[in-house]
Amino acid sequence: MNTYIALFRGINVGGNSLLPMKELVADLQNIGCRSVQTYIQSGNAVFASPEADASRLADAIRSEIRRRHGFEPYILLLSLAELGQAMAQNPFPEAEANPQVLHLGFLAVQPSNPDLPGLARIKADSERFQLIGRVFYLFAPEGVGRSKLAAGAEKLLGVVMTDRNWRSVCAIAGLAGKLAAQEDFE
Repeated sequence: MNTYIALFRGINVGGNSLLPMKELVADLQNIGCRSVQTYIQSGNAVFASPEADASRLADAIRSEIRRRHGFEPYILLLSLAELGQAMAQNPFPEAEANPQVLHLGFLAVQPSNPDLPGLARIKADSERFQLIGRVFYLFAPEGVGRSKLAAGAEKLLGVVMTDRNWRSVCAIAGLAGKLAAQEDFE
């Protein structure tokens, strides 16, 4: 069994693409996932699956959600190792004490031509960012709600991104770690 972290983009936001977590659990179970757990309503799930191909699994999840709910969300699947690496590479460890101002933007692919000067132009003086592989790290001490950098990052990076704050990343990693340990034990 493989442990996966699914980060869904744009579900249960602003009354659009509604997908209650109980129904997401059922959707994942319908395609053979087991030990499914979710974290908050914005679409985070950890589960075990025999499928070794993450791309094929993401396609199956999208298809199941489209079939049952009529929309097809963007899904980024990560392994526990990938999430752990993203956490270990955090360039702003001092921000971990205030987890709601540290954000990790998980990218679909590594950007081939990111507009880093453009990102630097729109950032607030208090903000810092760094792109490492497929993760865009953003320290936004004034919050991301009014941040031009947070709003414009995906466009200037040129790839699809889904964002989680440090608190959520840590909680998801904790769930996935427990699941992986349980799966190894069974």
